[in-house]
Amino acid sequence: MSEIYGDQHRALQEAFDTKNMADRVDELIVASEIAPEHAGFIESRDMFFLTTVDHRGYPTCSHKGGNPGFVKVVDSKTLAFPSFDGNGMFLSMGNITANNKIGMLFIDFETPHRVRVHGTASIDRNDPLIKQFHGAELVVRATITEIFINCPRYIHRYRRVDSSKYTPQPGCPTPLPQWKRIDAVQDALPERDKDVAAKLGGTITPEEYSALVMKGEG
Repeated sequence: MSEIYGDQHRALQEAFDTKNMADRVDELIVASEIAPEHAGFIESRDMFFLTTVDHRGYPTCSHKGGNPGFVKVVDSKTLAFPSFDGNGMFLSMGNITANNKIGMLFIDFETPHRVRVHGTASIDRNDPLIKQFHGAELVVRATITEIFINCPRYIHRYRRVDSSKYTPQPGCPTPLPQWKRIDAVQDALPERDKDVAAKLGGTITPEEYSALVMKGEG
């Protein structure tokens, strides 16, 4: 039996008469290592949701996407995935350096199916695996505490239409992000990004950027 339940969970289980069922579910599905069927599913995904906790105790939920297989099963206890260029806030990555507990949710919206992961994570700009993640700024390694499937009955079915053009691809330049054209951020951009606006046709206002986002072009 894992330690997945605390007093707060037990109180609700008692109130709704689900304690025995909760214990049985824990016994049947919660594992501390990545089974082969979980490994295959995880490595087939092109996105997942990552949760971290900030310095104030607030959870941060972030979408992470890449090519199918961008999350690698290193061994039965370890996952690794890249962190690509973002908006410079480093919310998830910064959270990991202060509080290494994370959650990961992998979903197949077409089948449907999902796998949940709890673990501890670390980040490294010089991880040997970084060469396997084209375009990565650093690599995150997650050590598994708990991994388990969830009932898929409330997952709505969606079909994957296309890949993001911003996903780094070997041998192909990654398109520059439109938000780096916003006039209000020009003086705050790092030196490496000072010429982005010019390359994309000039600066735009926050309102113009919002219009692009609403059309899926941000």
